Amino acid sequence: MAVHQSAATGAWSLPFRHEERRRQQRWTHHYVASLVAIDALAATIASVLAYQVRFPAAEVAGYLILTMLMPVLWVAMVALLDCYEPRVLGLGSDEFQRVGRAFIAATAVLGFVSYAFKLEVARGYVVLALPLALFLCVLGRYAARKWLHRRRMAGEFLHNVIAVGEEHAVVDLVTQLRRDQYSGMRVMGACLSGGDGARLVGLGVPLFGGVDDVAEVVRRTGADTVAVTSGVGVDPVRLRRLSWELEGSETDLVVAPGLIEVAGPRLHIRPVSGLPLLHVEEPEFSGLPRILKGAFDRCAAAAALILVLPLLLLIAAAVKLNSPGPVVFRQTRTGRRGREFTLYKFRSMYADAEARRAELLDRNERGDGLLFKIRSDPRVTPVGRWLRRFSLDELPQLVNILFGHMSLVGPRPPLPDEVALYEEDVRRRLLVKPGLTGLWQVSGRSDLTWEESVRLDLRYVENWSFALDLMILWKTGSAISRGRGAY
Repeated sequence: MAVHQSAATGAWSLPFRHEERRRQQRWTHHYVASLVAIDALAATIASVLAYQVRFPAAEVAGYLILTMLMPVLWVAMVALLDCYEPRVLGLGSDEFQRVGRAFIAATAVLGFVSYAFKLEVARGYVVLALPLALFLCVLGRYAARKWLHRRRMAGEFLHNVIAVGEEHAVVDLVTQLRRDQYSGMRVMGACLSGGDGARLVGLGVPLFGGVDDVAEVVRRTGADTVAVTSGVGVDPVRLRRLSWELEGSETDLVVAPGLIEVAGPRLHIRPVSGLPLLHVEEPEFSGLPRILKGAFDRCAAAAALILVLPLLLLIAAAVKLNSPGPVVFRQTRTGRRGREFTLYKFRSMYADAEARRAELLDRNERGDGLLFKIRSDPRVTPVGRWLRRFSLDELPQLVNILFGHMSLVGPRPPLPDEVALYEEDVRRRLLVKPGLTGLWQVSGRSDLTWEESVRLDLRYVENWSFALDLMILWKTGSAISRGRGAY
């Protein structure tokens, strides 16, 4: 395959590229150093506060020493659990899961040392210090992650990627990475094993040659990552040779497994007879984790209903005074395993909204899928528009969660008419309970295309974890305050 290169790409000189790589390495080291400082500060604040609360009017030498050693213990446990590994930083829930395991490890170490040396450690001190250190650590790392995402959205702190494989697979990779710019990976060029490259040229991605040219392209461009896409274009022998060719270049080699929306926690490398086999764990749709999730959902929904009861009464009065009709809108939706249930929402439309839907079909802005959405829907009441802006119309769904029809986090609850038109892969959304919020809520809501909504729902179904739920709940508040995609 001939080597193609755009004029714009040719302007990138080799010294400039290597300087960019050094800059990328520097920001990685600085970011990791900042996380170490955040973790140490979190443990220091937690241990000092625990000391002040437990011993407010006395100086206890042993606990003063423990308070000074707590940051060291905490950072050591976080480091041992690989919480500073660059590949887990800035994306997904794996970073926070590892921090959680570090909390468990620190608790175990402290308990073992106190038992082995027969030390009497005040439970009040430990119960306050370690959980508070965990909370402050997660809070600080989340703030650091948001800062990193903003820098990446501005075009900084990016990994320069050479994509390798068949054209259609490389196009999919480029499209996905451009959609999720916060991932920090920028495809600067491609080496194709098949296809004429016309689609990539249309996307503005330079073509540097074929699979045999990858090592030379990396040397010439200073790319720090080579991403090999799924497909038949790169066989195992060629992939192994490519890894040899990249040795010593400080270039990461990543391989897409070809499993759509299946993420890291379910993927493990299992060596069998000298072969590195990719082991894919089954998603958790039942068992103890799901029982605990259901219990957490109901307890949280009950507590939330009590806390927001005054707000619910105010909203109910506003809806009633704004337009005639019921305060609560009831609609049949499809839940887990296809079981139908009645979903509750504050009415945000005029009472004749369903009857007027037919006359508005030609104004549907979601013609790419099964959903019906109009940005300036004339059926929405003035109060309803305000309720939708901040998702307050969905608060009655806490009752659905309390009854077990829904979960706090999950896929969007679909209508039976939508489900009747589902293809087989989309039906996997029904393997879990629908949610009050979800990846669709924190990723754009009604601004998403049908394909993007399905992709996000399937990603959640395939990779559910408590850490992912907590991360989505945390992001929901920010998504609601921005109001993006709410109509």
